[in-house]
Amino acid sequence: MPHLLPHIDRGPMTVAIPQHIELAYEYPVIFTRQVFDAANPVLAEILARAGDGPHKVGVVVDDGLAAADPGLLSRITDYAAARADRVALVEAPLLVAGGERAKSDFSVVEAVWELTHRARLCRQSFVLAIGGGAVLDAAGFGAATAHRGVRLIRMPSTVLAQNDAGVGVKNGINFFGRKNYLGSFAPPFAVVNDHALLATLPPREARAGLAEAVKVALVRDALFFQRLEELAPRLAVLDDEALLEADIRCAEAHLQHIAGGGDPFELGSARPLDFGHWAAHALEEATAGELRHGEAVAVGLALDTLYSCRLGLLGPAEAEAVLALLDRLGLAVWHPALERLDMAGAIEAFREHLGGRLHLCLLAGIGRRLEVHEVDMARMDEARSILAGRTRPARARTSEHPRE
Repeated sequence: MPHLLPHIDRGPMTVAIPQHIELAYEYPVIFTRQVFDAANPVLAEILARAGDGPHKVGVVVDDGLAAADPGLLSRITDYAAARADRVALVEAPLLVAGGERAKSDFSVVEAVWELTHRARLCRQSFVLAIGGGAVLDAAGFGAATAHRGVRLIRMPSTVLAQNDAGVGVKNGINFFGRKNYLGSFAPPFAVVNDHALLATLPPREARAGLAEAVKVALVRDALFFQRLEELAPRLAVLDDEALLEADIRCAEAHLQHIAGGGDPFELGSARPLDFGHWAAHALEEATAGELRHGEAVAVGLALDTLYSCRLGLLGPAEAEAVLALLDRLGLAVWHPALERLDMAGAIEAFREHLGGRLHLCLLAGIGRRLEVHEVDMARMDEARSILAGRTRPARARTSEHPRE
């Protein structure tokens, strides 16, 4: 071990013992279909990684998903019975509030705590959380804080959760009126993306998740952006195979950043994957969740793209390509709440959330990012005014883009 403190003052008694810990985390993110079909080995093989079974599993399910897919709960119990050598279901699947309700208070977190206590789950047991990103965040926070960490398997059921929120290492709930004020970093044991679950989504929810794919392409991968442009007619009508391709590439890009970005637990202040998110979080708060996270991200992407252009970092043609793609995907680039938003206050709140110096991710080209530490509010206001002029509502225009 290298000397971290090569010189110690021997005057008043002072002893410093240097400590250095390195940990490696590994978890699979698996895309499959019909995970609870008894013939599908994915979940059983994940549990087998933990050693000989059967393993105690407590299941938490988004109530919105359960309502949209009435057969889901019976498929879970039937699967557990068929795979009893691996799965010991501790009780019937527990329904919890879905959507932003899941993160609005401690109810989901407490439900997971009570489940772990009631079923005597331990650190070698599993919580299987099935639902949208908000349920995964809240249930993950509960699992991470019960016994200081019960193993978590995430099963996202929305586009946004499968390509972004459900594949990372964060969890949390909203508090003091602020997004993700309480939470922790806790890598899951595994993530299972059952693409068949997306069939339960209303079109608005499915489309909103595409904003994260555009975001990650803008900051990391110009070729992915080009591919999204090619897929746009099919994505606009939520073509199943096009959605699957976009989801896999988006999730892969997020995972590459988490593993290779040098700061998986966000100890620093830089957040390249938060491009457009300072405005998105503020708009979600301003609309009390009426604006979906992905919809808010789309507006934030458009705003920061135009701001990058106003600063001369991004060419006008590239900026127009970004706005055009969002529009073709059916994502609005404007919301009335942006007109009333205290942008300077929102940026300061974002800086406080990051901690330390402001790091704002901007575009130096499609697939190329840079960070700035100050904001020219006059130029930002110009960008907002330009967006205000683009008020055509975004809808999936099936007459323009028929299903292929």
